[in-house]
Amino acid sequence: MEEKTTDEVAAIFSAAGDSVTVINTAKTSEETDAEFKAKIQRNVDHLETIKAYKKLDETTSIWGSENFTAIDAAITKGKGLL
Repeated sequence: MEEKTTDEVAAIFSAAGDSVTVINTAKTSEETDAEFKAKIQRNVDHLETIKAYKKLDETTSIWGSENFTAIDAAITKGKGLL
């Protein structure tokens, strides 16, 4: 296994925005409460996993200067919705 490239790290960070969007989107009338909460939980878990990504040394974060403000806010909001 190799270290993630700068482009791969950027793609992971960009994809995290999808989870932020899901968490910040209101429950639809087609969703049950259980479905909505399960969706929110999956996305909170996904963001927490992404934040914890490490390099191959299993100590150093893959993240550099990325701004996690929106991700942290979505995690907090998502946990409040559960």
